[in-house]
Amino acid sequence: MSNNSTVMGSGSPLPEEVQAPVKTRGRFGEFSRKFCKQRMALVAACFILLLFVVGIFGPLLAPYNPDEPNYDALMLGPSAAHWAGTDEYGRDILSRLIDGTRLTLAVSLSAVTIAAVLGTILGLLSGFFGGWWDRIIMRGSDVLFSFPDLLLAIGIVAILGPGLSNVVIAVAVFGTPSFARIIRSVTLSAKETLFVEAARSMGAKNNRIIWRHIFPETVSSIIVNVSMKIGGAILAAASLSFLGMGAKTTEPDWGAMLSMGRDYLSIAPHIVYFPGIAIFLTVLAFNLVGDGLRDALDPKMKN
Repeated sequence: MSNNSTVMGSGSPLPEEVQAPVKTRGRFGEFSRKFCKQRMALVAACFILLLFVVGIFGPLLAPYNPDEPNYDALMLGPSAAHWAGTDEYGRDILSRLIDGTRLTLAVSLSAVTIAAVLGTILGLLSGFFGGWWDRIIMRGSDVLFSFPDLLLAIGIVAILGPGLSNVVIAVAVFGTPSFARIIRSVTLSAKETLFVEAARSMGAKNNRIIWRHIFPETVSSIIVNVSMKIGGAILAAASLSFLGMGAKTTEPDWGAMLSMGRDYLSIAPHIVYFPGIAIFLTVLAFNLVGDGLRDALDPKMKN
């Protein structure tokens, strides 16, 4: 019997499109096995999946209209009618949390996606070409790294003006340098490998080498960093909304709900507690999933 690289003893190699799915399934199976062994990360992933379901079907799941005031039910505590109580306008807090899930995920995912795309491109250019590309990109990253993330975001929003679209830009700006640094490091290692040298010797153009041979080596690092950065983006966006620089106070943003509820902390603390718990659990879940992905995708980890 011949090995799996021949067809019925003919000695001809299997087509690449036949071999590739088997290899892909093997890698995915190994990743799934490692990830499922990490119970905390698995629970966190289930929680995040639930968040996406809530974000998509929020209007159907909310027990009340999140924007409709009820002046007969002002600042009621948690009860069977209102599981998370009501706010200063009598609006159901649970309904507003459910409705705000879509807003929170949309802002954080948009910001991290922009940061990942820009940072990946800059990291590939810096690591592959070196020279003045590397000097300009890395020195620019050093400048951004010299500012605390939240302070930089506040400065950007102060210049651009308040609003969720500007919050996305601000969070994306301070998230880009970390992606650029990580992708640069991976690129420096990948461009010295034998398969890249072989592609060079065969006359492959730089664009083909970067996107066909080097970029796939960076995917696992991108996935891990994205999962880790989403939690930080949620926290930064909530902080900006809490300071009045993000979502409007009328919007069901978790940070804006915290900001509105702080004035009633002594008489109705549940107005602050539930949005705070939602932010805490969501950020924790994304961080745990990021840790799990890092361990599952790291070839040095032998689980």
